[in-house]
Amino acid sequence: MARVVVLGAAGFLGSHLVDRLIARGDSVVGVDDLSSGSHRNIDHLVRDPRFEFVEADISEEITVNGEVDAVLNFASLASPPRYFARQLHTLRTGSQGTDNALRLATERGARFVMASTSEVYGDPEVHPQVETYRGFVNPIGPRACYDEAKRYAEALCMAYRHEFSTNVGIVRIFNTYGPRLDRHDGRVVSNFICQALTGEPLTIYGDGRQTRSFCYVDDEVDGFIRLLDSNEVGPINIGNPGEFTMIELANLVLELTGSTSSLEFHPLPTDDPLQRCPDISKARQLLNWEPKIDLKTGLARTIEWFQAELD
Repeated sequence: MARVVVLGAAGFLGSHLVDRLIARGDSVVGVDDLSSGSHRNIDHLVRDPRFEFVEADISEEITVNGEVDAVLNFASLASPPRYFARQLHTLRTGSQGTDNALRLATERGARFVMASTSEVYGDPEVHPQVETYRGFVNPIGPRACYDEAKRYAEALCMAYRHEFSTNVGIVRIFNTYGPRLDRHDGRVVSNFICQALTGEPLTIYGDGRQTRSFCYVDDEVDGFIRLLDSNEVGPINIGNPGEFTMIELANLVLELTGSTSSLEFHPLPTDDPLQRCPDISKARQLLNWEPKIDLKTGLARTIEWFQAELD
């Protein structure tokens, strides 16, 4: 048993992570400012004596009493429409928020896991992306508030490791999907599923030939837990190396929903990556991890959840 602090606990990924930790016997202090997370994601835990919830903005303060064995930083706006709308909040969460979180872990002698992102690779010139690739990022572009916040957070982790021997681990997350994705989140999987289920055209940006790699949330969380339980520093890519074009994804969603929605094409947003696919050699070697759930199976589960939500 361990006492784990999960920052961003009411979010999509954070809430699934809390569930997995509680299920294996850990106790969890969940911290969230509810700027994108929801009480609905953690309502089933409120009566569990192993779970405690603290509503707080980590960029201002993190107050946790008692022993702490691990701090997992999953607190950040990850939805493009939301971080576009709150760029300063996003930057402060990744900078001062991560600093506060690292200070907490350092003071308590706790393991610290930083949820970084494949966005640190930008619009990559190396494919698939390996952890040694330094990325091709526009630091003043429209996505910079999110990209640069995560890049700075990684640098903070390594600085704390260098100066205070903080036990850090960095995970770079690739596109994750599954139940509890917010229908208004703005990510392509939730967009396509909701549009298909409501009979609206599926919105495709550019010509639809740009690619992404989609990892089902259960697989993703398993990778997080393996990194937490290790002494690996990383960064380590955790994602599914299966690569799909947006048109392939759209057609699969239409097939699984039985929808007759059309495809509607719009201009490609500035700095939108044309390719994104993880090299997971390090995860396989160091964590004995690789994804098990294929896209069709994961999408079917996610569609079932969204259908229930819409009903």
